[in-house]
Amino acid sequence: MSQWPDTRIVDLLGIELPIIQAPMAGATGPDMVIAACNAGALGSMPAAMLSTGQLREALTTIRQHSTHPLNVNFFCHQPPVADESRTRQWKQLLEPYYRELGADFEAPTPVSNRAPFDEAACEVVEEFRPEVVSFHFGLPEKSLLDRVKATGAKVLSSATTVAEAVWLEQHGCDAIIAMGYEAGGHRGMFLSDDLSTQVGTFALVPQVVDAVRVPVIAAGGIGDARGIAAAFALGASAVQLGTAYLFTPQAQVSASHHRALRSARESETAVTNIFTGRPARGIINRIMRELGPICPQAPAFPLAGGALLPLRAKDEADFSTLWAGQALRLGVELSAGELTRRLADEALALLGRR
Repeated sequence: MSQWPDTRIVDLLGIELPIIQAPMAGATGPDMVIAACNAGALGSMPAAMLSTGQLREALTTIRQHSTHPLNVNFFCHQPPVADESRTRQWKQLLEPYYRELGADFEAPTPVSNRAPFDEAACEVVEEFRPEVVSFHFGLPEKSLLDRVKATGAKVLSSATTVAEAVWLEQHGCDAIIAMGYEAGGHRGMFLSDDLSTQVGTFALVPQVVDAVRVPVIAAGGIGDARGIAAAFALGASAVQLGTAYLFTPQAQVSASHHRALRSARESETAVTNIFTGRPARGIINRIMRELGPICPQAPAFPLAGGALLPLRAKDEADFSTLWAGQALRLGVELSAGELTRRLADEALALLGRR
């Protein structure tokens, strides 16, 4: 019998611990997922930046090294309509940086992309049959979602407001990730693009718990056992942690990101749209300070990043994404497996279960 005060998520997903390692596109690879899964958590493989071939390769590796339940995460945004005028204005805004760094302003702008869930991705789900499939930015169209559910997968998605949580429940989610404003990476918002609708984890989680019948997973600003215990007190059935796993050796972060995670103060993150065109929380760097962090000229998601790629190649620290949540100063230097087990043991002690 589970020692946890609420066992709905561990029972639903077939996992040992009510901890989900967040799917962080670009930073999460098979090694992190395998370590989290084998420690009893739900490991999550992000697919948004992978081709179907790369995703198949990653899932094959994970299945070879872990028999535990697996989550595969997909974005489900609508591809943007091309806006040449906005794209041109955005690059012109960046021109002084091109000149300063010696990047070729006249060269064709590289393409920055994030793939939404589609027919090809659905075929990968049907092939590998992960126990859990999670989505960001709402849910895919019904025909694709029905095919996912037909594999037996449990479906999760992120809600940043109570209204989004209710919508997700009405459209077939088995559990909902309540994503507070503290969380690192892209906001999961999909019913509105108004940042004033975004609230903190401690305000969001209990209101989502009251509004839906399915179990709720708390995410955002949870970096240690105290946060896990607090999430259960608020009515959550599990937690999802991302930034904490960025401090593990399994994290695939750049040297600049690695340094920033270990040196930034707790107040030095902000929500920005500069890097992709969609609000996401990261460590403040030069481009965020000088252009935003919210810049109206940034093209629609995910196109904004293309014009920044030549600048990033010249100066990674000041012109690349350094995703992190507000609890980054709670990070500890442990392997993903050790971190998972420590979080669980210390949380159970705080909850009086050990």
